[in-house]
Amino acid sequence: MRVLIHTQISEIQASDWNGLLRDRHPFLRHEFLQAMEQHGCVGEHFGWLPRHIAVYDEDELVGAMPLYEKHNSYGEFVFDHAWADAYQRAGRSYFPKLVSAVPYTPVTGARLLCRPEQQEGVLPLLLSAALQLTEESGASGFHCLFPCREQHRFLEHRQLLSRQDCQFHWRNEGYRDFDDFLARMSSKRRKNILRERRKVRDSGVTLRRLDGYTAGDREWQLFARFYDRIFQQKWGMATFNYPFFRQVAREMPDQVLLVLAELAGQTIAGALMYRSDTRLYGRHWGSLQRVDSLHFEACYYQGIEYCIEQGLKIFEPGAQGEHKIARGFLPTLTRSSHWLTDSRFGAAISEYLEQERAAVVDYMEQLRLTTPYKRDPQQ
Repeated sequence: MRVLIHTQISEIQASDWNGLLRDRHPFLRHEFLQAMEQHGCVGEHFGWLPRHIAVYDEDELVGAMPLYEKHNSYGEFVFDHAWADAYQRAGRSYFPKLVSAVPYTPVTGARLLCRPEQQEGVLPLLLSAALQLTEESGASGFHCLFPCREQHRFLEHRQLLSRQDCQFHWRNEGYRDFDDFLARMSSKRRKNILRERRKVRDSGVTLRRLDGYTAGDREWQLFARFYDRIFQQKWGMATFNYPFFRQVAREMPDQVLLVLAELAGQTIAGALMYRSDTRLYGRHWGSLQRVDSLHFEACYYQGIEYCIEQGLKIFEPGAQGEHKIARGFLPTLTRSSHWLTDSRFGAAISEYLEQERAAVVDYMEQLRLTTPYKRDPQQ
């Protein structure tokens, strides 16, 4: 086998890359990653430089890893600013570092890509290549963000440091419809959800669900405008853009869910989600005017209804947000793995992570006491 480092994912055949994926994970698809590179969503400007690892057996791609050389910590959602500060105080540079992740996308998934029957030989080779590149490039460390549980366990066994955090996910317990889901909620939470949905209806807002087949240029231009406006209001950087959204919709039409809200003949807001064969992922929201509870309807309740209708098992609406608990989302552990070239920093960060893990466990235990569901489903 031979290992190559690709600075553009277009150097790898899309069918070869996608053949290594599980569950048609939308954010790991070649089309999604290439659209980001093609339309300037990653690159020097944002500090995400592609360094994708590919493992070939003769001419056949048998393993791959989405990998980026990072010169900041923007868009990672695993916050290591304190680590960078520690390096700076010690007179060392924390950047560059190597990060295996989907840029700006805090979603769990495989990071070491290969076919299940080839894992034993390919996974160690991918990790070895990543660590070798880390040392040869002078990077401070290698970071694998939001790996699936199985691969996180593999990395732990290879002595990578383990970090944990919490998100809020919805699980489909075989609900027949939205009313069946509501019936499992406590009376207080059920009434709150019904009140929020009623506020949106009474406002005169109507909602449309579109996919890549039914949403056209106008809809994507509108959504890109909503997306830009959110960043303008929050003094952030809009990393995605209209050409990116349009291209992904064309190339992954059945994996895109666009919810648009209309009022008095005008489209005023939108929520963008993506789906795999088993999961829905909420990603972006934007609006031109405020309507009470519209964010909850477009980003959460429309997604839950869609999951029930489509038989999807999990809905991941995005990072953070304890307010999601009241709307049916439960605390869920997320993971990341880290390897630092300087063992002295590794030891200090290992001690920090041990304390942090205990705090995360305690936090999640406290959150579970606030479950929105009935204690006894038969009641």
